[in-house]
Amino acid sequence: NTGTDLNALPVFAIKRIEVLRDGASAQYGSDAIAGVINIVLKDQTDGLSGGVTYGAYSTNVGAGYEDASGETLWNIQGTNRLDGQTRSFDGNTAKLDLNYGAALGNKGGYINFTSELLSKQRTLRPGFSWRQGYGSAAVDQFQWMVNAALPLTANTELYAFGGRGDRFSDAYAFSRGAPGVDGDSRAVPSLYPDGFTPHITSKIIDESLTAGLRHQMDNGWKANLSHSYGTNNFHYLITGTNNASMGSASPTSFDAGGHSLTMHVTSMDFTRYFDGVMSGLNLAFGTEFRSENFQIFAGEVGSYATYDTLGLPITNPAIQVPYTNEFGQQPSGGSQGFPGYSPANAVDENRTNFGVYGDAELNFTDDFLVTGALRYERYSDFGSTFNYKVATRYSLPMGLSLRASVSSGFRAPSLAQIHYNLVFNNIVAGTSVRTLLASNTSTVAKSFGIDPLKQETAQNYAAGVTYKVGNLTVTVDGYLINVKDRIILTDYFDATSLGIGVEAAQFFANGVDTRTTGADIILNYKLGLGSSNLSFDVAGNFNNTEILAINSGSLNPLTFFGPFSQAYLEAAAPDYKITGGITYSTEKLRASAMWTQYSQVILQDFQWVDSPPTTQAEADALFAVATDVYEGAGTLDLSVSYQFRPKFNFTVGANNVLNTYPTPQFDGWTDQGGFNDSVQMGSDGAYFFARVGFGF
Repeated sequence: NTGTDLNALPVFAIKRIEVLRDGASAQYGSDAIAGVINIVLKDQTDGLSGGVTYGAYSTNVGAGYEDASGETLWNIQGTNRLDGQTRSFDGNTAKLDLNYGAALGNKGGYINFTSELLSKQRTLRPGFSWRQGYGSAAVDQFQWMVNAALPLTANTELYAFGGRGDRFSDAYAFSRGAPGVDGDSRAVPSLYPDGFTPHITSKIIDESLTAGLRHQMDNGWKANLSHSYGTNNFHYLITGTNNASMGSASPTSFDAGGHSLTMHVTSMDFTRYFDGVMSGLNLAFGTEFRSENFQIFAGEVGSYATYDTLGLPITNPAIQVPYTNEFGQQPSGGSQGFPGYSPANAVDENRTNFGVYGDAELNFTDDFLVTGALRYERYSDFGSTFNYKVATRYSLPMGLSLRASVSSGFRAPSLAQIHYNLVFNNIVAGTSVRTLLASNTSTVAKSFGIDPLKQETAQNYAAGVTYKVGNLTVTVDGYLINVKDRIILTDYFDATSLGIGVEAAQFFANGVDTRTTGADIILNYKLGLGSSNLSFDVAGNFNNTEILAINSGSLNPLTFFGPFSQAYLEAAAPDYKITGGITYSTEKLRASAMWTQYSQVILQDFQWVDSPPTTQAEADALFAVATDVYEGAGTLDLSVSYQFRPKFNFTVGANNVLNTYPTPQFDGWTDQGGFNDSVQMGSDGAYFFARVGFGF
C-alpha cells in the first residue's frame, strides 16, 4: 500500500491537529472513507525555539529464551548471538529540533521554519535461528518544513508550505544458515562459512510544496487557488549479503533499485457565508485536478540476475547452465535479503483524475444544523465515482449536543497496487521458492482470473454525543463502516505450469468485503487547586472488523486469502485500546502519568505459510496449533518537566516504564521470527528519555 507516512513531517512543526470524525469522501475524495486528519503547522513569529532529546531502550527482556534446539537466543543481560555483545540499553536515540518564526512585512505576514535532526540506533530482541536480527531498524534523518503567508493587498494573500526529508535506514533481513551439503544454499561458503544476516539499507527522500492565493471578493465570496506537489523516492541498498549464484566472485553489497511516487494537485475552491438565511448558510464548491506518476527503477545486474557456470547472467535458460556450488547445489540468484528490481520489473505509469464537489451547511436555528455534500470523481484508469454525505447536529440545554451522519465513500487503488511487481525468494518449509508478485495488469494475473483493480466503496453511519458542564467534557461517537471490494494482497498460488521461471505467484485484488463497528469515548476533567491544576483524561476506542465475504471467484478461497491473512486484517485495529492519564501542573512544574490498556490480539502464525492448506479439513487442523493469542496488557508512561526560566525547561520520562512486552511465543513460528510479534505495545520494551527545551 502507499499510505501516508507521518514520519515525513517534523513533529516540532505541528501547531495542532484537527480530526473530522465523519466519513468525508464527498468533500475530500479518495481515502476519506472514515474521516480526515488536518495537521496545522506553526505560524508564530517570536524567534528561535528548540529542544534536544536523548533516549534509549532497555534490553532486559527477562529470563533466557531458547529455540527448538535449546540454543540460547538471548539472556537477561541483553546478549544477542548475532554480534555477541552485551548491552543494558540499545536503540539509542538523539534528536535536535529547531523552530524559527519571523514577521513578513507589516500586514500580518509570517514565515516559520522547522528542522529536525534524528539519529536512532537499531534494537535487537530475541530471535530464532532464521531471524537473528529481530528488532527495530536504525534511522538517520534530517527534515525541514516551512510555512509562510504574505498579504499582497487588503483582500489577497499569498501562502506556501512544504519541506524535504532525507532518511537513511538500516534493517536486518531474515538470517541465512551456514552452507554445506545439507546446509543453506543461499550463503557463499568462502564469504559466510557460518551463515549471515543481510542488511536492507535504504535512502528515502520526501519532498512537498503547496503554494496558493486566497482572495476575498467584493460580493462576499472567498476564492482559494492552490497547487500542491509531493514526491517520495525509496532506494534500496543491500549490504552484508551475496548473490549465491556468483559463488566466491559475488560482491557483498548491491544497489537493488527502488521506486518513486509523485503527485501534482491543482485546486480551486469558493466559499461564502450568508448570515441572512435562517440562522446562517455556508456554501462551498470547487474542483480539483490530480496527476500521479509511479516508477520502479532497476538495480545493478548482480542484484537480480542468476548466473551460469561461466559467470554470466542467465538470459537464455535453454542454452546456459546454472552455476553449481561445491556442494552440488544450484543456488538462486539475486541479492539475499531483498532481490533487486530488474529491467523487467521497471514501471513508469501515470494517471489523472478530475473531481468536482459542492457542500452546504444550514443553521435552521442557532441550535439545529444540517449539512450535505456531493462529489464526482473521474479517474483515467478505472472510471468514475459519485459520493454523498448528509449530517446534522442538534444542541440541547445543559451543554448537551447530538450529531449524526450518513455518507458514502471510496478509496481509489493506488498506482503501486496496480503496477507493482517483483520476483523474490520466499521460504516455504525451509525451501527457497521463486515467487512472483505480479502486477494487476499482467498476463499472469489475467491467467489466474484476477480482475482489474477498481475502487473500494463504503457506507459510513455515525452518531455521537457531546456533553460539557463545568470542567467536565464527555464525547462519545459510534460508527459502522461497510467496505466493499477491499483491496488485499492474495496468498500464494502454484505457478510452476506457467513456464516463466517462478514456482509461486500472488496478486493485489479487490478480494474482501468488510464491516467495521466501533465507538470512541473521550472524557476530560480539570480541577483547580489554588495555584495548581489537576487534569484527568480518559480515551477509549472499541473496534471490531469482520470479513463479510471473500471474493475469490472460481479460485480456492484458502489459497486466495486464507486464515493467516484474514487474521492480520481483522486484528489490524485492536478490539479495544483505553488510555487513562493524570496531569498535575503548576506555574513551573508539570508531571503526568498515562496508562494504556490493550486488548488481546489473535493471529495465525507462520505454519500457515510453510504448510498451506488446500481443504477446509486441513485448515481446521491447523487452527489448533497455529493460533497465537497475545493476551491483553497495559503500559505505563511517566514524565516530569520543570520550567527553570520562561524559555528553558527540562523533562525526564519513560514510555512503557514497566518494560511490558506482548505475550511471548516460544514455538518458533512467529510471523516476524522473534520471541513475539510486535502487536500491542511493540517489541522494544521500556524507553527512557530526557529533553531540554529552549527559546530565544
